[in-house]
Amino acid sequence: MERYVSIDQITIPKRFCGPPESGNGGYVCGLLAGYVSGGSEVTLRMPPPLERPLDVVREGDGVLLMDGDKVVAEARPAEIDVDAPAAPSWDEAAVAAKRGYANRGNEQYNSCWVCGLDRGPGDGLCIFPGPITEGSHTMAATWVPDATVAHPDGIVPPEIVWSALDCPSGFPYIQPSGVVVLGRYAVKRMTPIRRDERYIVRGWRTGDDARKLFSASALYGEDGTLCAVAKATWIQIEGEQS
Repeated sequence: MERYVSIDQITIPKRFCGPPESGNGGYVCGLLAGYVSGGSEVTLRMPPPLERPLDVVREGDGVLLMDGDKVVAEARPAEIDVDAPAAPSWDEAAVAAKRGYANRGNEQYNSCWVCGLDRGPGDGLCIFPGPITEGSHTMAATWVPDATVAHPDGIVPPEIVWSALDCPSGFPYIQPSGVVVLGRYAVKRMTPIRRDERYIVRGWRTGDDARKLFSASALYGEDGTLCAVAKATWIQIEGEQS
């Protein structure tokens, strides 16, 4: 008898990669969170494989994402509480994004479908977090969802919103060398996100514990309305901790 019984399968297309050979953490977490009622937190256990079916299995009040007998990720119910600061203006976020694009020193992330410099409009999300002021660890960027990431009614699905808040939560810790990877992640959405509207993303540090780096991010409408928040734990893989 098999230990796990699949209730569904997920295949992560290569378009939604983070590193070239694995799925973007925010995207995968957002997909898996959809199988848990209410708020949920997702823990990634290994790099999510691309282009092959992965089993979703029920375990207690949560779910596991399985690659054969290996646990890729697990989602559990959770309360999500993030104290988000006020949004920067659209112009401030646009300047930060240009700063982030021009000064990107770590090529490890260039393939990422959210923030990768190798991904153009209609392919990636083109969210390029940069410091709000020179030397700041608070990041900001602009985002305009296009038709390739929206339903026919114009609503952007949850896994895309989870993606958009992922990289901005990690960039407060990303340095020109070394790698940080997403370990645990949760998102709370307040309002629908719509195609072709202008949004502002902000990410900031919330603390650290050795190799565990804690952060949060928020998504705002152009008028500063808070649309979604996220909290994240990143893991320092190599290089100096910032």
